[in-house]
Amino acid sequence: MNQAQRDEMFRRWQLQNPKPQTELQYQSAFELLVAVALSAQSTDVGVNKVTSKLFPIANTPKAVLALGEPGLKKHLQSLGLYNNKTKNLLACCQMLLDRFHGEVPNTRAELEQLPGVGRKTANVVLNCAFNEPTMAVDTHIFRVANRTGLARGKTPLAVEKLLLKRISPIFQQYAHHWLILHGRYTCKSRSPRCSECIINDLCEFSHKTDQAKQR
Repeated sequence: MNQAQRDEMFRRWQLQNPKPQTELQYQSAFELLVAVALSAQSTDVGVNKVTSKLFPIANTPKAVLALGEPGLKKHLQSLGLYNNKTKNLLACCQMLLDRFHGEVPNTRAELEQLPGVGRKTANVVLNCAFNEPTMAVDTHIFRVANRTGLARGKTPLAVEKLLLKRISPIFQQYAHHWLILHGRYTCKSRSPRCSECIINDLCEFSHKTDQAKQR
C-alpha cells in the first residue's frame, strides 16, 4: 500500500465523518481520564452508564476521594476489574492533588505516572482533551491496521509508531477515532462487513468476501 492509497482511505473516512469523537461521555479532562481508565475490559456503553451516575456527585479528584473505597466501589461494581479500578482511581486522584494541583497533566510522561494510566489511556487523553495527534492503539486499531495493510506490527507500540509515521499530518488529529469506529462497526473481529466497507478496494485483507472483492 502506497501513501496515495493510505491518504485515500482517510479521505473517505473524513468525508463520511469529518470530526469524529470518542463515544465515552465526559465534560472535562478529568472526566475523560476517569472514563478511559474505567474502559479497560469494559464497553463504552457500560462505562457511560457508570459515569452518568458517578460524575453528577463526584467529577473532581477531591470529590472522588471523598467517596472513599466502599462508596466508589458501589459505583464501579458493574465493570470488569472493579476492585483494581477502585484502588487505582483513588490513588490517581490523590496523586493529581499532591503533584498536579488537582489538574490533569498534558504530557504523556506525567500522565503515565498516574496509577491505572498506561500509554493507551494517556494517548486518548492527549488526543481528545488536549488535541494532540496521538494514536491510542486498542484491539480495534491493532486489527484494522494489520488487516488492511495500513500498518502491520506484532505489538500495539509497533503499530502506533508505524501509523504515526505513515498517516499524513492532515489526517492525524482524527485518525485514532476513524480507525476505532471502522474496527468497531465495519471491520469486526469475527464477522467483518467487507461488502459494506467504503475502503474495501484499498484494503489488503486476504479473507474479504467475494462480493467485496468484486466491488
